[in-house]
Amino acid sequence: MVDVKEALLSVLPTIRLPRAGDRVHKDECAFSFHTPESDGGLFICMNTFLGFGRPYVEKHYNKTGQRAFLHLKRTPKPKTDDSSSNTGDPPRKKPTRLAIGMEGGFDMCDEQCEYEEEVKLIILPEFLEIQRDGLLGLPEMVRDRVSSAIDAILAADSASRKQEVQAWDGEVRQVSKHAFNLQQLEGAPRIPPCGWKCSVCDLRENLWLNMTDGAIFCGRRYFDGSGGNNHAVQHYRETGYPLAVKLGTITPDGADVYSYDEDDMVLDPNLAEHLSHFGIDMMKMQKTDKTMTELEIDMNQRIGEWELIQESGVQLQPLYGPGYTGIRNLGNSCYLNSTMQVVFSISAFQRKYVEQMDQIFHKAPTDPTQDFSTQVAKLGQGLLSGEYSKPASEKEGEEQKGLQDGIAPRMFKALIGKGHPEFSTNRQQDAQEFFLHFINMVERNCRSTSNPNEVFRFLVEEKIKCLVSQKVKYTQRVEYILQLPVPMEAALNKEELVAYEQARQQAEQDHRPLPELVRARIPFTSCLEAFAAPEQLDEFWSAALQAKSTALKTSRFASFPDYLVFQIKKFTFGVDWVPKKLDVSIDVPEELDLSQFRGGGLQGDEEELPDVAPPLVTPDEPKAPMLDESVVTQLVEMGFPSEACRKAVYYTGNSGAEAAMTWVMSHMDDPDFAHPLVLSGVSAPPSVPVGGDPPSEEHIATIISMGFSHEQAVRALRSTSNSLERAVDWIFSHIDDLDAEAAMDLSEGRSVAESVSESLPAAGPRVKDGNGRYELFAFVSHMGTSTMCGHYVCHIKKNGRWVIYNDQKVCASEKPPKDLGYIYFYQRVQS
Repeated sequence: MVDVKEALLSVLPTIRLPRAGDRVHKDECAFSFHTPESDGGLFICMNTFLGFGRPYVEKHYNKTGQRAFLHLKRTPKPKTDDSSSNTGDPPRKKPTRLAIGMEGGFDMCDEQCEYEEEVKLIILPEFLEIQRDGLLGLPEMVRDRVSSAIDAILAADSASRKQEVQAWDGEVRQVSKHAFNLQQLEGAPRIPPCGWKCSVCDLRENLWLNMTDGAIFCGRRYFDGSGGNNHAVQHYRETGYPLAVKLGTITPDGADVYSYDEDDMVLDPNLAEHLSHFGIDMMKMQKTDKTMTELEIDMNQRIGEWELIQESGVQLQPLYGPGYTGIRNLGNSCYLNSTMQVVFSISAFQRKYVEQMDQIFHKAPTDPTQDFSTQVAKLGQGLLSGEYSKPASEKEGEEQKGLQDGIAPRMFKALIGKGHPEFSTNRQQDAQEFFLHFINMVERNCRSTSNPNEVFRFLVEEKIKCLVSQKVKYTQRVEYILQLPVPMEAALNKEELVAYEQARQQAEQDHRPLPELVRARIPFTSCLEAFAAPEQLDEFWSAALQAKSTALKTSRFASFPDYLVFQIKKFTFGVDWVPKKLDVSIDVPEELDLSQFRGGGLQGDEEELPDVAPPLVTPDEPKAPMLDESVVTQLVEMGFPSEACRKAVYYTGNSGAEAAMTWVMSHMDDPDFAHPLVLSGVSAPPSVPVGGDPPSEEHIATIISMGFSHEQAVRALRSTSNSLERAVDWIFSHIDDLDAEAAMDLSEGRSVAESVSESLPAAGPRVKDGNGRYELFAFVSHMGTSTMCGHYVCHIKKNGRWVIYNDQKVCASEKPPKDLGYIYFYQRVQS
């Protein structure tokens, strides 16, 4: 039998207390989704503070030699019926504050937050168990050190908690600038404590009291036609009286106050005084209506419920097992959930990450939580194994039916969002932007190995024809997703749309409920034709003429990938540059033949334009840049990088703000989007800064680990002022030049160590090609007025039937809303 004292003394030097900066992973296994609530609990290394499920703790011991682990096992406490007893825990509080991780806000812990917790010390390889009370007989020094380490680990904030919460508060309000000098008119009416109605339309709810003249009007109309008739805001436009208080929300603690001038909810420290002007005693008022925060919270809570997605009212059959695993929403993470469900339904990603999981885990670095391949493989295994696809523990309410325990990809979300200004936050994001971000991360991490992104990669052929010289220029660009415009003029139900718009306007004038929404029905073929339609370039600089002329640009496919991804450009800008969403129905076919859209390159009867770049200055004004600075300024004021704005104006030939804005939106994901404008034929700044700091060895090692040579890593870093992020983008945007140089180096007898692939075989063709016949395989849908809010779900066709993935709910789909999708995934039909 192993002696406890001897075992503890042997591991005592390796046991340490968490220090500032240490990440304590006590909620989740580094290689799986095992938690302290899972069978077998969680083992936390008392040296590295990494957590492991039972299948992986021995592997960590064999790899590192670490023997001391803190074992956590949590078991849910039995529920008590508080309605029939005065004992037990109080019921779970409903959120009253639009915040996460704050008093009164949304709680990020699971529905079952009350657990019986079992803590003990485990020493490997014997799995010797030592209960906390078993430490009493040990020497005081040993007992104090071990007990202090255990207490420190239990008290430390877990790594996932630190990363995901960061307590955001959605209702921080500022004191209104009108609060201390608000004008209040003499002879104002006395407001009764109840029985209010709008002075115009007689509505008796959602009423606002203007605190200057005491007029009562209804509030704004909501997007679904509910709410008010906008009479309060109309009164402000007519009078300029800025502050209004929502009747029914006045209590001794305060009320909802809105500033029309500041266009926001505000605080009024003098609210009691202002209300007394109308005979309202704030200390005697009681709440009778929902506050604006409560209304917004209700919407946030309904977002994940079944009635807000298109298959509402239908009892859907829950699905469980491999490939049918739900993903928990970690706080506005539905964009990630929907995208990754689709990605891991594709065999190339299954082969790369799930089938090679053991090799990936074996090669994982000391901290696997920071390794991209490890966390992607862990996510894929969690989704496909079926281990976590089980009904959730019993919860109250009909809305919880069909809910799974699912997986919570906290480590994956934290890692893929690390350093990104948007994906590192808990804000809602655009699923299309996240898809491209994930693709970019895969590219960076698959430089010298097989790359599953090849199934998405394709070439677009662009042809520009000068209408004066009739000469042409062909170029190709790599894409992973094709953005399709929505040609509203192609709507099949124009008469219905006209009738609806007339009825809507009449209903607003008569203060009646809005008619049922009528969506424009657009054929998918019309979207494709809009993509392929010639685009006129009015100020094209013709190399043949050495002057500006008019040209036509057309786009075609130069290759067809295994999986073709389309994004419907539903989000656009209005005439006032305010983002808006086109509420349209796209007639999306199950099968698609794109053969007619394949490009053929230079034709026999075509003559190429000379390969001469346009001058940076005009012939008439040799020193004046060919840029409309007013358009550049307009774009910069909208928040885009100045260099990107300069390129947008240049590459659209000074054709105006709208064309430049379209260029910006189409090139936001380019690696060199914000890089300076550098033109062929114009001397560029030297790539190696004279006298600059030498590149960081750590950054060099990072780039070499992606499969590049030392020389290429140094060159990339020097070309980007030693910025690792920009260097990686630079090296991928110059990949063809680097490969050509590497081949030349080898032919000239340079060492293999200096070559790009370090003697590794080529990873295969960069761009696959095949026939242009496709079948709809999956689509991601968005609900809401903007990509920055709302909710995402996805539908995937598996085994001949459609399945809907709505965070933790996975069900057989009855009526997949194919016409309302945002991103569509088509799979090639093999001949």
